Amino acid sequence: MMSSADLSWFTHDRLGLFVHWGLYSLGARHEWLMSRERIKQTDYERYARYFEADLYDPVEWAAQAKRAGMKYVVLTTKHHDGFCLWDSRLTDYTSVNSACGKDLVKAFVEAVREAGLKVGFYHSLLDWHHPDFPVDGYHPRRDDADVSAQNTGRDLARYRTYLHGQVRELLTEYGKIDYMFFDFSYERTDHNEIWGGKGADAWGSEALLALIRDLQPEIIVNDRLAVRGDFVTPEQYQPSTAMEVEGVKVPWEACQTLNGSWGYFRDNYNDKSVDLLIRMLVDGVSKDGNLLLNVGPTGRGDFDDRARLVLAGMGDWMDKHSRSVYGAGASEFVAPQDVRYTQRGSRLYVHVFAWPFEHLHLPGLAGKVEYAQLLNDASEIQMREIDPDLEAFATGIGGQPAGTLTLVLPVRRPDVAVPVIELFLKEKKED
Repeated sequence: MMSSADLSWFTHDRLGLFVHWGLYSLGARHEWLMSRERIKQTDYERYARYFEADLYDPVEWAAQAKRAGMKYVVLTTKHHDGFCLWDSRLTDYTSVNSACGKDLVKAFVEAVREAGLKVGFYHSLLDWHHPDFPVDGYHPRRDDADVSAQNTGRDLARYRTYLHGQVRELLTEYGKIDYMFFDFSYERTDHNEIWGGKGADAWGSEALLALIRDLQPEIIVNDRLAVRGDFVTPEQYQPSTAMEVEGVKVPWEACQTLNGSWGYFRDNYNDKSVDLLIRMLVDGVSKDGNLLLNVGPTGRGDFDDRARLVLAGMGDWMDKHSRSVYGAGASEFVAPQDVRYTQRGSRLYVHVFAWPFEHLHLPGLAGKVEYAQLLNDASEIQMREIDPDLEAFATGIGGQPAGTLTLVLPVRRPDVAVPVIELFLKEKKED
């Protein structure tokens, strides 16, 4: 299915907020707790009676995302547990029928759109609540002795109709939606009964993608329907190079967590620092990628203090350095160790992960830069060049080879998460 989607905003904006929120937030011990703890459906459903979401304020969510420098927000409309955050006509298992009694997606869309951010939906292909979804290797009832008996009469075709129907609701009742993230296809080579071997045929992916393109022609869709999407989504790791499909570079986005859990996890303190998250963002942009950073709101619907601090810290850095991210991408030049380059037209951004003493040597840039400055305060950085026309064996400052540009740095590292030096290239290109 050919896409008419325009990814220019996506490859320009580079940074988005992922929000995992649902009944599992009340459990506060990982979004997979129903599966991890083999919780019976009737026991899990009790969370809906207490899901009041009284502190849910999507306007504040959007404000925090915007303050952090994020340009789009993606909400879990339904996770693997099957609980829906909108007023679906196809099931009663929704937020409207929970203690909060509200269509949470509607308020989310309105708030995010009003803030000038792009609107994204996450939707799980799995559904542990639906009576026709098979008990497979991820299902909470997978260890029961009577799995085969439980699967008798379950009809994946009926579930497929339900899946497509819910996507239709989401893409027809909330105006323009910019982004769709499906999760997840788990086709296996052995295709044994317990794991299910679910891929494109199980989800009706070709027909589903056609439906999406028909309902929202400009929407961008990820790659987890087991058919070609608009961008690829490495999860919880940073690719070592730009990503490719069949040998062709493609847009990509690393989805990452603050602490290893997507949903709210009260006792998980494996928090990433602001410095690390900024380095992850920059590393991705240097390889033509995006970062979708997740926050798991509490069961009451607000961001906890740790998430607030991280988002504020990212915003502090983005306030002064966003032009090295927005509209930037991989550079034609090769960065030295502990440095990442991003480039936007005739401006090359040098992100210094490890601050050296006095000199930073940039091979191959001699004669190509007309001016250098620290990006955070626009203070000039002096340059020393080794003539690129010298013989190959010639050396200069610090024993560097010919063609090296040496930047003379202040001894004191700038007090920012990741210092950035902006180089103005002599060879002009359109910004």
